[in-house]
Amino acid sequence: MTRSNQSQRDHNLRERALKLFPWICAHCGREFDGKKLSQLTVHHKDHNHDNNPPDGSNWELLCLYCHDNEHQRYQATDSSDATSPRRQEEQPSTFTPFAHLSDLLKHKT
Repeated sequence: MTRSNQSQRDHNLRERALKLFPWICAHCGREFDGKKLSQLTVHHKDHNHDNNPPDGSNWELLCLYCHDNEHQRYQATDSSDATSPRRQEEQPSTFTPFAHLSDLLKHKT
């Protein structure tokens, strides 16, 4: 796919997403309108840019900051899975934060 075709596809995708969804960042909740609408981007939830269902179920609108953060998290997850040895299954926590709460409340008068 050439750059001009990809650019046109991305523009059409964004226009469709802006018609389907409210102009609010799905992560931070900021609202966008007017000139600031250009800061709202289309994010593919499964990170597959070829998965574009007509109902937009694979998309969400994110502001530039949340979009960058989402991709950095995705890349960090990919790189840590590839480089780290297989982890042993973690044991469930046995910590009980309110175990001695009744004792503490008894001493308060």
